[in-house]
Amino acid sequence: MSLFSLDPAMIHLNHAAVAPWPERTVAEVVRFAQENGFKGSSHYARWLGVESELRRLLAQLINAPSDNDIALLKSTSEGLSMIAYGLDWQSGDNIVSIAQEFPSNRIVWESLRNQGVELRLLDLNRSQDPEKDLIALCDDKTRLLSVSSVQYAAGERLQLKGLGEYCRTHDVIFVVDAIQSLGAFPFDLSECHADIVVADGHKWMLGPEGVALFYCDSALRPRLKLHQFGWHMVESMGDFDRIDWQPADSARRFECGSSNMLGIHALRASLSLIHELGLNRISTDIIRNAEFVIDQVDTAGFELLTPREPLKRAGIVTFRVPDRDNHAIYQGLMQQQVVCAFRGGGIRFSPHFYNHEEGIETAFKRLSELL
Repeated sequence: MSLFSLDPAMIHLNHAAVAPWPERTVAEVVRFAQENGFKGSSHYARWLGVESELRRLLAQLINAPSDNDIALLKSTSEGLSMIAYGLDWQSGDNIVSIAQEFPSNRIVWESLRNQGVELRLLDLNRSQDPEKDLIALCDDKTRLLSVSSVQYAAGERLQLKGLGEYCRTHDVIFVVDAIQSLGAFPFDLSECHADIVVADGHKWMLGPEGVALFYCDSALRPRLKLHQFGWHMVESMGDFDRIDWQPADSARRFECGSSNMLGIHALRASLSLIHELGLNRISTDIIRNAEFVIDQVDTAGFELLTPREPLKRAGIVTFRVPDRDNHAIYQGLMQQQVVCAFRGGGIRFSPHFYNHEEGIETAFKRLSELL
């Protein structure tokens, strides 16, 4: 069985947006739908086993202490909102982040301004050392530092370890939006000291939209005020006649209602592939493909917007064609079945491990024909 069944005329270079599903994931979704249509929910106990397996795979993906530290939410935005409106803010508190963050990791903090919370944003375009400059923005009123492990537009990769160490020693909550790195690169909680990690499954993890990882440090969980309540988030889940209740001690306390079982089956299938192949192999292939994209950008004389330093980049490569309408070029590439994105004023290619140099080279040939 091959890994993917993409249209051979298509070159998919957009894993930083919504990724295609592996064959095994497509097969699992079809199987689950057929089972549901034929047997209904008679195998629900087995479905719960798949849910438990997904938690285990996600915990392993970030090296979490326990499966109980993983909640399954519907999006990164939902997870970030739980943090923003779960903490008890005081007027004068501040949050430190990055001006170029994806809206999900910016709007949520901006919404707290009416509570007297200041948002301090670092302009990456003016920073040679973002980790040092982020720490410089912090003071004794900084309650939270929130960054993406990899920036969505230009693809700059942050070194999280120093940020995590600073936050831990200064009692600052460290939030990492890892959507642009999980499934592509190893992630180790014990090394970066993140208190919160959030990430949808539909990008580098090759899963569906609607299922997201939400990790919350066990010491922080009781401090987050809950705003969503239901049968699924209580400690005695399944005891429907019980009158008294309390939130679950585990991260399940953040899951108010029924699980997205279809999405859970799909993401479990996709992660099984990632774990079988191994993140070391996957990240090596992604780095090689990104470097080949950069070589093609340089050969064509385009402007590279992604950092050149290997430690500062991941799987995203963004470039600009000088003196041309880059948005129109992006639209032309999409019409030529080169699936990419227009981000940060340039064209963004984000190849995964299974992409090949031949396909990337063909994408640049099609771009050249457009010009």
